[in-house]
Amino acid sequence: MAQLREAVRGKFPGLKAVLVKYKDREGDLVTITNQDELKWAEDLTEPGSSLRLYVTEADPEHEPYVEDTSSNPLDRNTHNASDNGSIRSNRQDEDRSTVTYIDDWIVQFARLFKNHVGVSSDEYLDLHEVSMKLYTDAIEDTITTDEAQEVFQLAEGNFQEMAALAFFHWGNVHMSRARKRLLLPEDSPKELVLEKVKEAYEWAKEEYKKAGKTYEEAVRAKPDFFEGFLALAHQQFEQAKLSWYYAIGTNADLDTWPSSEVLELFNRAEDNVEKGTEMWEEMEEQRLKNRSKPNLENAVLEKMGMEEYIKDVSTDDAAERASNMRSQINILWGMLLYERSVVEFKLGLPAWEDCLMAAIEKFKLGGASATNIAVLVKNHCANETAQDGLGFNVDEIVQAWNEMYDIKRWLRGAPSFRLEPLFRRRTPQLHMALEHI
Repeated sequence: MAQLREAVRGKFPGLKAVLVKYKDREGDLVTITNQDELKWAEDLTEPGSSLRLYVTEADPEHEPYVEDTSSNPLDRNTHNASDNGSIRSNRQDEDRSTVTYIDDWIVQFARLFKNHVGVSSDEYLDLHEVSMKLYTDAIEDTITTDEAQEVFQLAEGNFQEMAALAFFHWGNVHMSRARKRLLLPEDSPKELVLEKVKEAYEWAKEEYKKAGKTYEEAVRAKPDFFEGFLALAHQQFEQAKLSWYYAIGTNADLDTWPSSEVLELFNRAEDNVEKGTEMWEEMEEQRLKNRSKPNLENAVLEKMGMEEYIKDVSTDDAAERASNMRSQINILWGMLLYERSVVEFKLGLPAWEDCLMAAIEKFKLGGASATNIAVLVKNHCANETAQDGLGFNVDEIVQAWNEMYDIKRWLRGAPSFRLEPLFRRRTPQLHMALEHI
């Protein structure tokens, strides 16, 4: 052991103290402190292979003591046995004048191996050290240039968007889980139906909350991630509808029912859809201003020889996508306002009519046909021809929604693959069940 340490010090004369380590079967580095542990390290090597040791610099007071092989084994075990049964030297404060020697066959084998393979370890280590220094100097010279800052800025933006997208899709998973199918056997007693409906309601409510928290993480990761704000608006809208449908379906007393929670969800949904829309409009305005200028991202990618990653969208396609996006956002906004007007009318709040008019205006901006809008107005619960219960004919309303989703502008090109699940999501089956309790 002493010879091994002296050999290491001879190889690295600049080190005051060293730790010699080996890798155990789990891949962890273990410090060799005595002759027994060196033999354990040798036993771990595969037949025909050499023992690889790792050297690290250490504080002199932490350098293990080299034990004396001639000392009494019982005395050595008394001083070196640790609580878990492994041998470790704890005699750092004892006399270190006595040393032990490494087995001669290890030194002979090392020399034989070097001669056999024709490798000079000294030259290899020198070459490695020089190469690492050149590599470090080259990297340092590169990352401090102005060109490198452009690449870093591009990479930062892409990683930031990747993080936001991960949370966005994670939230979409919870929104889909909230739509878990409600299975009710035919001719089920009402008590069983109410129990199953309550379980489904609690499940969906919890999933909506999880989705909301995940969407919030998306906009926290990327503050200008407009898709995250639109997703938050949709989540809050769906959660508000769920609470309202459950209250109506279970014949809750609306005079005492805590409506403030639902109205607050509608408020937050409107705020988020407004934020998301403003962000997207600003981005679109900036795109139109810069369309005649060279794209910085594409220029960097081209300079790096990564032309295959360049996204080249024609002016017509970009305009079509913007038109489709604006249409779908307005329809989503209109749906939110329409549903809110239903709730406000049922609660006897006078603002319901203004909310309905605002919804109709959003539907017009979204490109909804006059026929679709007429169907919505006809089936509003404020209309005397509307049915009781939830206040409108659900099947007829859903048909009108579907026709809005399938307007021609959508068919000419999807506005964004990220928002397609959001805009295409249909009314949960639980809402239908609540109508027929």
